[in-house]
Amino acid sequence: MRASRLLSILLILQLRGRATADELAAEFEVSPRTIYRDIDQLSAAGVPVYADRGPGGGFSLLDGYRTRLTGLSASEAESLFLAGLPTAARDLGFSEALIGAKLKLLAALPADTREGAERVNTRFYLDPVGWYRASESLDLLPAVADAVWSSRAIKVEYERWDGLVERSLQPLGLVMKAGVWYLVALSKGSARTYRLSNIRRLDLGEAFERPTQFDLAGFWREHQARFEASLVRGEAVVLATDHGLRRLGEISDAVGRLALSSAQRAADGRWRATIPIETVDNAAEQLMRLGPEIEVESPVDLRAAMAQVAERMAALYRT
Repeated sequence: MRASRLLSILLILQLRGRATADELAAEFEVSPRTIYRDIDQLSAAGVPVYADRGPGGGFSLLDGYRTRLTGLSASEAESLFLAGLPTAARDLGFSEALIGAKLKLLAALPADTREGAERVNTRFYLDPVGWYRASESLDLLPAVADAVWSSRAIKVEYERWDGLVERSLQPLGLVMKAGVWYLVALSKGSARTYRLSNIRRLDLGEAFERPTQFDLAGFWREHQARFEASLVRGEAVVLATDHGLRRLGEISDAVGRLALSSAQRAADGRWRATIPIETVDNAAEQLMRLGPEIEVESPVDLRAAMAQVAERMAALYRT
């Protein structure tokens, strides 16, 4: 790990021309004292690195010095597939490998091409975790990822809605959806999905033969379509203001699309639209967030549920 950091420091100095100990320490999440020791190691190895003191100072390489050590290691090459997902790279333990791979690529690029690549890096950033949400605890993710890489079976203790169960799985892949990690694995011959944060214990087993025709991206698309379709168990007709019609998309993209495609002007000037619902209780909870912008016409039991919640809220504020 230290050798990798030394090479990365060398490449940073080659690319940037100058860097301070504090900047390098922040880059590699180590102390400035560690950086000073690394610089001493580089000097001892014959790298012509020198320090300028005072404001605007820092470490630099002797003019004209360039390293040609830009070959990618196996982990660095693998990490490139996560170059646009810094959170995923961090979760999987690829942060340092990804830094090294990016630096080696930049060092190997012509100057004009390198400037364009660095501009993209400074102007675009992807954060997959939703607002007001923290990342889940993923202590077992590195172990699961290792099982996926090496095609090793695992035995897990998994927390479902009805309690803990044990499962013997053959891991096929990992998927991050909206900041949440899922494991796709074979269980009794069928591919299924498991939320990573619900795995409470893991034991590594023997190697297994991965299905050669398995398509992770294709499986996930089909799984997502089946899951979304399974949630739709009925329909509701609502009256919405202009603002309310637009806000129906906050419930889900599918609700927003169907509301807009079915919307027709009612006699009172509002929009009458048909939307999919999962259950009466679930629909009432979601629609109440839109307040008076939405009125439920049918089904009757959903309208009654909305009225009951509204009456309870009104009673609270009257007192």
